[in-house]
Amino acid sequence: MTTKSTKDSTHVDHKDWGKERSVTAKPGAGGSRRDFLESTSLAAASALLAPGHLFAADDGVAKTAGTPGETTEARIQRPPLPPFTRETAIQKVRLAEDAWNSRAPEKVALAYTIDSRWRNRAEFVNGRQEITAFLTRKWAKEQDYRLIKELWAFEGNRIAVRFAYEFHDDSGNWFRAYGNENWEFDENGLMRLRFASINDFEIKESERKYHWELGRRPDSHSGLSEFGL
Repeated sequence: MTTKSTKDSTHVDHKDWGKERSVTAKPGAGGSRRDFLESTSLAAASALLAPGHLFAADDGVAKTAGTPGETTEARIQRPPLPPFTRETAIQKVRLAEDAWNSRAPEKVALAYTIDSRWRNRAEFVNGRQEITAFLTRKWAKEQDYRLIKELWAFEGNRIAVRFAYEFHDDSGNWFRAYGNENWEFDENGLMRLRFASINDFEIKESERKYHWELGRRPDSHSGLSEFGL
């Protein structure tokens, strides 16, 4: 989100959502007109935009950065941040799994940089708008979608993951998809690169392994290794 102030008006450009902020400012109370305009702009934008339910347990954090004369910009952070430890890499993987199991395209897209680049199978996706459109198509086609991810490796700001998910098509045919992902994150914990290779395997409904209620996989539920997948 950016705010641009002129003498008589303030414009708010809200390309990104950040966590709600409480900002109070009054003109003539010891602050400059510019401080007042920026503060009230942020407050107004927060009231209009703050989703209050950003995925990953409401972990979006709006931050302002700049020096006098610069545009004030709100950025979203998605902890844990790189460089990753084994513990924080496992946490990052689980948060991504939880997000995708929500099957909410607009919500999931907020975890990626505005200019995030993907290769998903043989499809190339660029930017949040295309990510949202891709996920909308995906979950319209892949019904009763349930996903499990597992950490494979990590270093610095990169994480490698393996995963498997189950779904059926609109004709009732069931599949299990097996895949590997390579992720790269920016300094705010947003994913800027995602490369996914995936293969579908048709299964009988009786061969399904994932039966939890749609949404987040319960903590007590088995993972990939426990299933031998």
